[in-house]
Amino acid sequence: MSSSFARREFLAGLAATAFLQGATEGEEVVPFLDSTPFNPARPNLPWEQTTNLITPAEHFFRVSHYGFPTVDLASWKLEVDGLVGKPRSFTLDELKKRPRREYVAALECSGNRPAGGLIGNAKWTGTPLAPILKECGIKPEGIEIVFFAADQGKEKIREAEYTQNFARSLSIADAMKDNVMLLYEANGQPLSSEHGAPVRLGVPGWYGIAWVKWLTRIEAQDRKYENRFMSRDYVTIRGEQRNGKMLWRETSVGKMNLKSVVARVTKGQSGGLRVAGAAWNDGAAIKSVEVKIDDGAWTAVPFKFDAKQPYAWQFWSFDWNDVKPGEHTLTSRATDVRGKVQPDPNDMSITQKKTYWEANQQAVRKIRI
Repeated sequence: MSSSFARREFLAGLAATAFLQGATEGEEVVPFLDSTPFNPARPNLPWEQTTNLITPAEHFFRVSHYGFPTVDLASWKLEVDGLVGKPRSFTLDELKKRPRREYVAALECSGNRPAGGLIGNAKWTGTPLAPILKECGIKPEGIEIVFFAADQGKEKIREAEYTQNFARSLSIADAMKDNVMLLYEANGQPLSSEHGAPVRLGVPGWYGIAWVKWLTRIEAQDRKYENRFMSRDYVTIRGEQRNGKMLWRETSVGKMNLKSVVARVTKGQSGGLRVAGAAWNDGAAIKSVEVKIDDGAWTAVPFKFDAKQPYAWQFWSFDWNDVKPGEHTLTSRATDVRGKVQPDPNDMSITQKKTYWEANQQAVRKIRI
């Protein structure tokens, strides 16, 4: 390796941890050369400051498509209608009286860069959606559930303008999964207005676009729902070679892709470095995480997937000793139990992707010692 990083020292110094350890006395954070300064006006996760499983509110990203609506919490109701036998409406108090569940899950924007900060990990609390849909009785012809939000804007469709509410849909099968919830708390506190108060959809393992904020209506339909955010925007265009010809595919952004990142490097008094990172997936177990220093070989780091929190990001770390002065690169890649491997930036699945959504290629981080 160009860093003179001996494999035996690497393996001997590996130390898996349950969280990204904060700097202890005498340690200092080594900044990445590719870091973007944190801007509190537009929150996003500063990886170098991340030391805990849960992302603090001031670092949790926020995205809106038609601005941030003002919702009257006192009069708010959630309507469930369309192709259901028993249409109903629910107040927030009524939802809170229903069975309460919580889970820790990562929420990532589908436009997040390979080592970007449009991601956060939170403990989400709410009530499962499936029992409500069963109580309302979806009619046999229903095939999709559409989730409408309070935010709205003008969309030009075939030379005319129409007022549209933000909306996304799920198939009946996806909407009926027991982890899809109507969320009203994050980290033990009521949702803030910027994060979808009073209720947002929770779809762990899916990109944030599916986690509809400011929910107002849930509707069962007998046909595939199409709008800007299902068929014109949040669409990934990717090329594939077939019989010597390029086949272009358009797919709607949905489930999260396997991803990992070198997140934090700290320097101790002894001169060695502690390198820490995170890995996450759509809920499928992550089998392993490997790290490459400079142009060296991939080496596995001790990593144990937490099956009790399959939708949360998972942390790993190792001690890097005998570090030589100069500029170095650190790259990580994850592999899941299905055999999927986080792709290299030069992989065809990345180079032939013509939209920036779902960027899960390996992130090459640079530091200078």
